[in-house]
Amino acid sequence: MTLVTLAEVLQPALREGHAVAGLVTLGWEDMRAYVAAAEAEGVPVILQAGPSCRAHTPLPILGKMFRHLAQEASVPVVAHLDHGYTEQECREALDSGFTSLMFDGSRLPLSDNIAQTAAIARMAHAAGISCEGEIGFVGYSGGETSAGTDPQEAARFAEETGVDAMAISVGNVHLQENKEGGLDEARIRAIEAVTEVPLVIHGGSGVPLSQRTALARGSGICKFNIGTELRMAFGAALRAAVNDDPARFDRVAILKDTHDPLVEATRRVLRGFRGESQC
Repeated sequence: MTLVTLAEVLQPALREGHAVAGLVTLGWEDMRAYVAAAEAEGVPVILQAGPSCRAHTPLPILGKMFRHLAQEASVPVVAHLDHGYTEQECREALDSGFTSLMFDGSRLPLSDNIAQTAAIARMAHAAGISCEGEIGFVGYSGGETSAGTDPQEAARFAEETGVDAMAISVGNVHLQENKEGGLDEARIRAIEAVTEVPLVIHGGSGVPLSQRTALARGSGICKFNIGTELRMAFGAALRAAVNDDPARFDRVAILKDTHDPLVEATRRVLRGFRGESQC
C-alpha cells in the first residue's frame, strides 16, 4: 500500500527541487487515469476531493476510492481534502481515511484564519496526517477577485498554525482556462525568505508551463493544484467518444475511451514538475 501523507511527499520535493501535482478529481474515471499517469512517470500524486467533487460523491465513498487506488498503486498516493471550510467537514474527511486536510480560512480575518487553521492542524497531526492552510485569498476566473498574500502575514501564519503546506495568493486564479499572465515571482521570493514551509499554488492550470517548471525546480513551491486543464482534456475526450459513434449509449463503453487521452494529458502535466535530476 502506498498511501502517504502530504508531508511525506512535499518534504522530499522541497529538499530535492521538484514539485508534486495536486490533481482535482471529479469521479472514478479521472482519479484512475491520474494514478495511471503517475505510475507511468514514476512520481507521487495527490488526489484531491474539492467542493464540487464532494457535492457529487460523499466523503466516505471518496475516501474508499482513494485508498483503493493507493493500495494498488506502485507510487505514493496522497488522499487530500481540498478546500475544507468547516471543522466538521475536515473531521469527516479524517474519519473517511484521508491523509491530508486542507482547511480554507482565507476569507476570514487573519487572526480567525490562524486560530481555525491551527485547530485543524492539531486535529490532523494528532491522527498522524497532514494539514494545508491558505493565507491570502486566491480568486476565481470571472468571479471573486484575489487578495495577494502579505509576506509578513504568511510568516506569522506558518509559525502559529503549524501547517505542513501553505497555499499562497501570488497572481494565481482558480478556474482559469488560459495561461496568460503569470505569477508574481517577487512576492514568492519575499514569502520564501520568511518561512520554510512548502508553498502551494492553487489555480495552477492558469500558470504558464515554463514558469511552472522553473518554479518547481527553483523555489519553495512544492505543490501545484491542477484542475481546469485536465477537466478540459477529459471533456474533449468525452465529446470525441460520444461523437465517434452517436448510436452508442453504454456509458461504460463511452467513458472507457476517455482513459488513454486523459492519461497522456496528465503525463504532460506531471513532466513539468520534475526536478533536473529526474529528467
